[in-house]
Amino acid sequence: MSIQFYSDQRLFSIATASSSYVFGLNDKGTIQHLYWGDPVAAADCAPLLGSGSHSSFDAALDREVEEYAGWGGLSYMEPSLKVRWHDGVRDLRLVYDYYRIDAEANGKETLTIVLKDESYPLEARLTYSVLPGLDLIERSVVLVNTGDRDIVLESAQSAAWSLPELPAYRLTHVTGKWSGEFQLRNTILSEGKKVLESRRGFTDGHANPWFAIDDGSASEAAGKVWFGALGWSGNWKIAAEKTAFNRVRVTGGINDFDSEWTLAAGESFETPTFVGGYSSAGFGSMSRQLHRYQYDYVSPSGEWRKVLYNSWEATYFDVNVKDQTALAERAAKLGVELFVIDDGWFGQRNHDRAGLGDWHVNPDKFPSGLGELIGKVRELGMDFGIWVEPEAVNPDSDLYRSHPDWVYHFPTRSRTELRNQLVLNISKPEVKRYIVGFMSKLLGGNDISFVKWDMNRTITEPGMQDHPLNRQKELWIRHVRSLYEIWAELRGKFPNVAFETCAGGGSRIDLGMLRYADQAWPSDNTDAFDRLSIQEGFSYVYAPKLMTCWVTEAVSGMNKRVTSLSYRFHSAMTGTLGIGANLNEWSEEQIAEAAGLVAQYKAVRPLVQGGRQYRLDALKHKGVDAVQYVGGKSEESVLFAFLYSQKLGDRLPRLCLQGLKPDAVYEIEGVAGGHSGRALMRIGVELPLRGDFDSLMYPIRERR
Repeated sequence: MSIQFYSDQRLFSIATASSSYVFGLNDKGTIQHLYWGDPVAAADCAPLLGSGSHSSFDAALDREVEEYAGWGGLSYMEPSLKVRWHDGVRDLRLVYDYYRIDAEANGKETLTIVLKDESYPLEARLTYSVLPGLDLIERSVVLVNTGDRDIVLESAQSAAWSLPELPAYRLTHVTGKWSGEFQLRNTILSEGKKVLESRRGFTDGHANPWFAIDDGSASEAAGKVWFGALGWSGNWKIAAEKTAFNRVRVTGGINDFDSEWTLAAGESFETPTFVGGYSSAGFGSMSRQLHRYQYDYVSPSGEWRKVLYNSWEATYFDVNVKDQTALAERAAKLGVELFVIDDGWFGQRNHDRAGLGDWHVNPDKFPSGLGELIGKVRELGMDFGIWVEPEAVNPDSDLYRSHPDWVYHFPTRSRTELRNQLVLNISKPEVKRYIVGFMSKLLGGNDISFVKWDMNRTITEPGMQDHPLNRQKELWIRHVRSLYEIWAELRGKFPNVAFETCAGGGSRIDLGMLRYADQAWPSDNTDAFDRLSIQEGFSYVYAPKLMTCWVTEAVSGMNKRVTSLSYRFHSAMTGTLGIGANLNEWSEEQIAEAAGLVAQYKAVRPLVQGGRQYRLDALKHKGVDAVQYVGGKSEESVLFAFLYSQKLGDRLPRLCLQGLKPDAVYEIEGVAGGHSGRALMRIGVELPLRGDFDSLMYPIRERR
């Protein structure tokens, strides 16, 4: 078994594929974290169990390493759980009650630790699930009110991860902004708290809910890394706290800012999953574990994602059946498999100031409905997809004029418009019915196989009409739960429709949303060079198959940077390939070149979308970004390399590959001769990149 309890030493041991996670029940009844790292025997951790203090002025040191810390008594670190009882008491004293171990047919094992308050009727059921073949632990908590009075949850975090003592603690995370998401950052933690969070109502592009910590020496391919990723698509918080005693604990879950949840008698509340892991082989191994976790346990679909064309940048709001048909005909010549129309097909949606919320086909743009265009797209051999933004509404719309009470607002405040929009209270039953109803009509009445679900509006004036005044702070949680329920219902009704998550670019990407979404839009920035850093940051946690990447114009709209067609394709081929350029402006020569590049992508798609990814950073100081994908048996691989700018006519050093079989002989398409895997990994491959913004793609196959 992966999970064991040693009753004589009161130790719990969780063994993953190649790591150990150990905690125990100390003499005060505290669940005390002991060890997380390379495999050890649980008994070897027994001497670590026990309480102590630095002085009579300080809290007991074991409280700094609690597995799940309630706010009460001598505890001053970030709490895992903070409650308010019916009588106004705000002190929580959790004590151990019992444990249970369950095993599933797929090999997954789950440990449940039940804690109870020593006086009040509340249970905290901590769950730890181990997934076969991965160095990952899924953690969450179920809180149960076993009494007959309301309990207010002021903060209910998913997990607290205690790190071993290290000479230094380097935190790696991402930051960003619109069109600049997933930018990697790292910082050395000093005493105090580093908080990563969203307060905007969705996951957010300014930060993303994951962390990685090492001692400052880990690299892509070597070093010890501890990490975690939260599955929640609303307001979240991850707090990395270092104490004066060189202890670091990372606590994460639903953001407690402006948030409460009333737990009524007999009710339960389940926190989102916070998956954590350990890698002894650097950040690359960390990422590959998380990618495999998503492919095997998170993502709803195992199919390869299709090459798509999206007509937004070609037509913007000027959508009509004639022009879309012409674009579809050109897209088919490229080998596109999925044709998607974006904003502008519905209501009076001729610009972004009106029509949002009126989800009926515009009869002037599509006199015969969508069927005429869909039929033509299907005749051309492509599937059809469509854009929607169901959670927002324009004040200038029939929906808002009929139901102004459906949006979040405070009666005594003006309603802030952002992007000419307001946000619908999707937790209202009638709003949820409306969204499920029009989506069911749209998907049930048309041959649609793909939905791009957008959300371009943060939440402001968070007031819910027809909801109790003392429970208004539940809004942030109710919105996300309602969103999940809507997606789950639609996926159940239309199992053959793929869904993409989008939110003003990459502002709703997390392990919670990806349980429902087949793929994600990382950024509205489609500049091929900018996308390299965005896609690198994305790949630290999220799998390449889930990342939609577009080829757009030679002169990027973001930076006016000029890049070749092959460079733009190579950049987009490192994820799920899409094309968003105005094909009407492409010459027949460009169409032919693009068709060849699409064919090349389809040949390596199983590697990119299902293989192991290696970020090759050895030549970053030379301006080279490189990423390699390797098949399951290491018989096939593909390398993408990008040069920013050549200097002084210098030739590039050879680039060493990874993940190959040392004794196998490989052939590189376009390079003469055979090469042993050992030579490719130790001596490397020459990169004939020259000038500015040059790129290459090398398919690599084992010689038969």
